[in-house]
Amino acid sequence: MQIIFAGKAHPADEEGKRIIQRLMEWTRHPDLRDRIAFIEDYDMYTAKLLVQGVDLWLNTPRRPLEASGTSGQKAALNGAINFGVCDGWWREAYQADLNGWSIGKDADTSDQDVQNMIDAESIYAQLEREIVRLYYNCDRSGIPRGWVKRMKASIRTVAPRFNTDRMVTEYVTRLYTS
Repeated sequence: MQIIFAGKAHPADEEGKRIIQRLMEWTRHPDLRDRIAFIEDYDMYTAKLLVQGVDLWLNTPRRPLEASGTSGQKAALNGAINFGVCDGWWREAYQADLNGWSIGKDADTSDQDVQNMIDAESIYAQLEREIVRLYYNCDRSGIPRGWVKRMKASIRTVAPRFNTDRMVTEYVTRLYTS
């Protein structure tokens, strides 16, 4: 399994900056060097490449601070499966056992340290028990049929609901004609 981290901390987010520094240190560890990468200077071009080439899109915003979620939507349109905190768009799009996975779904607490522990356990448990197994469970032809089925469900459930046509229609009906 290879993990690619990309993103930026808000200029005022000192904890986020420290997390990125720790990630950078981990990427240099001999046991992890070929498994973990951190892409610096995350921008639109980098995002374009990532959403076109990943298998699993991990999104861990702090509840309720998810922004628009367009990167996860674009990743899904390219066949990636989302694995994220049910906040923002993913709360609306997530369908259990069909189109992705939810992190810490049933545990919402105002204590951020407790929520971080719940979310971390949820991530590790689902990766180990379900996600990685599904990804590597290939048939005789080398095709992970269960993974492909979930990829198709991701595209099928995200594409019709999270697109520009829907956005414009909602703006017009909710803001201009009501």
